[in-house]
Amino acid sequence: MAQSKHLDPGSMAEFYGAELRRRREETGLSQEELGNLVFCSGTYVGQMEVAARRPQLDLSERMDGVLGADGFFRRLCGAILKASRFAGYFAAAADLEQRALAICDFATTVVPGLLQTPAYTRALIRSLRPLVGEEEVERIVDARQARVRVLLKYPAEPELWFILHETLLGMPVGGTGVMREQLRHLADISRTHRAIIQILPLSAGVTPLIYGPMRVMTFLEEPSAAYTETAHSGQLIEDPAVVATIVKSYDLARAAAMSPEASLAFIDRLLEEDHTP
Repeated sequence: MAQSKHLDPGSMAEFYGAELRRRREETGLSQEELGNLVFCSGTYVGQMEVAARRPQLDLSERMDGVLGADGFFRRLCGAILKASRFAGYFAAAADLEQRALAICDFATTVVPGLLQTPAYTRALIRSLRPLVGEEEVERIVDARQARVRVLLKYPAEPELWFILHETLLGMPVGGTGVMREQLRHLADISRTHRAIIQILPLSAGVTPLIYGPMRVMTFLEEPSAAYTETAHSGQLIEDPAVVATIVKSYDLARAAAMSPEASLAFIDRLLEEDHTP
């Protein structure tokens, strides 16, 4: 039996972009005109045409309708997402983080993926998918750690900034030992200046981002984007007005959080108070 060939999502995205441009030009539409018809900006159409932005399923369906492509773009988009090592809802955001100049994360209950230890990630996966096999668990852990190795290096490229709500520091994901290792990891990252970490204390009260995790990514020549997710789904947000509002909310949370130095001291105190080896 022949083995299935591994498909390169990057190459498929380039093919998607070339076909999008060809069919758009055949219909006599400009990038801006097509964007208006499918409810996105002309700039975003242009970025898809040069494979700078990964296509999305709902947008691909609208492309099919406007360009008379009979499901071509939706099928190709599905293949691109399937070929990615990440969940389909996160694949586009994963692409963007590789090109970002700065990534700012806000987390309320779970340590962000880029800060997770392998043991913490395993515990999270087991809580979400208790019947999944060990091979699948390790595949997810490896994919997440690959992102960590690329992004969480020194000197930092991109610049990484995390605001962590105090609540998540007290939640023993995987048990006391796993959580203690995770706290040590956060302290090490902060102490070695590989990322800026701030703790938002309970005393800060309600902030605009308290409803869930949020990420903002900024780029050299591309518009900023935001990303939010739940346990089983995620949403990439690229509407400039919405992203601008999220940035303001992030700035308010940053102002209410402890300084990086005070945050590191707070984490160190938690480690001193817990004498578990």
